[in-house]
Amino acid sequence: MHDNPALSEAARVCDTVIPLFVFDDALLPKHGTPRRLEFLHGCIADLRKSLRRLGADLVVRRGDPVAQTTRLAQAHGAQIVFMSRDASAYSQRRERRLAQARVELRLREGIAAVEPGAIVPDRRDHYRVFTPYWRRWRVEPRRAVEQPPAALELPPGIDPGEIPNAARGGETQARRRLNEWLSGGIADYEGLRDSPAAAGTSGLSAYLHFGCLSAHEVAVSASSQEAFVRQLCWRDFFLQLLRANPRLENEDLTPRDGWRDDDEAFARWRAGETGVPIVDAAMRQLAEEGWLPNRARLIVAGFLTKTLGLDWRLGADVFNELLVDADVASNTGNWQWVAGTGVDTRPRGFNAARQAKRFDPDGIYVKRYVDV
Repeated sequence: MHDNPALSEAARVCDTVIPLFVFDDALLPKHGTPRRLEFLHGCIADLRKSLRRLGADLVVRRGDPVAQTTRLAQAHGAQIVFMSRDASAYSQRRERRLAQARVELRLREGIAAVEPGAIVPDRRDHYRVFTPYWRRWRVEPRRAVEQPPAALELPPGIDPGEIPNAARGGETQARRRLNEWLSGGIADYEGLRDSPAAAGTSGLSAYLHFGCLSAHEVAVSASSQEAFVRQLCWRDFFLQLLRANPRLENEDLTPRDGWRDDDEAFARWRAGETGVPIVDAAMRQLAEEGWLPNRARLIVAGFLTKTLGLDWRLGADVFNELLVDADVASNTGNWQWVAGTGVDTRPRGFNAARQAKRFDPDGIYVKRYVDV
């Protein structure tokens, strides 16, 4: 509801608005793990409550999102579809299909702090190096944060559809967490963010991924905390990279040969049974909680690609399956960055023993998940 340019514009220019969410049959088999679906259901239920307080509702359908959107528009005489522009190959195809439907499509910013493509280097349509992107990104003028609509009206006679019961997720919970973070933990972020045992990160990633929070609003609210805001910039950097190179979900930006085939080693890595305590602790946390602190993600990614020599796509698929906050742009971008096939091909070992000694010297994190 907060800082959603597509929703705000719809409320300003239209007499009636149909807020619509479509459970996409093409995505549910790939992204519909129980933990993530529970979180998503909570997000949708919370959004419905907020919309009902304004006099509207959240209309829920299942199937092909383009077919469901056009069918609903035709049934109720809707002339415009408002939505946030996304970055993945699938979302770009969806946008092209909607643009060919019998409604006007208005794509608005909303998934990033700085819209992909809003800043570009000379003679290119996107950045491939983070530091110059960060220099431009950090001084880019910020638009005003959009407030929620004061009221919304649905056309008459719409069946809103059913939502599974769920308690997790949602904008209400997200904004509570954001306020707690801004008033407390963010002050210690730079010192604690790399300690996997500490609660030193924001815990906002799933809320950002599911659209419960605006990355732009978070960046504006935290603008005085550069170390944290820089991580939001990394998120935008990978979004603009994927928007310009949608094949990156499955293909190397910088091709590399020589990955090993070792199903047994991969199975041990996935199960957290490599015999390397910090790697096993991280993989067990991932399986139990559906989340990992960033340093732990880097350690297990480095172990898979550098120590075991296995293809980064194997690890990216596991992350995509198990992480509640699994995001195509950040997941792909970070895995390729560690593997040396992405925007930076410099070798990175992420030696697990050295990482453990540096970031978990007392073994607190390891002991939480592994008997040692």
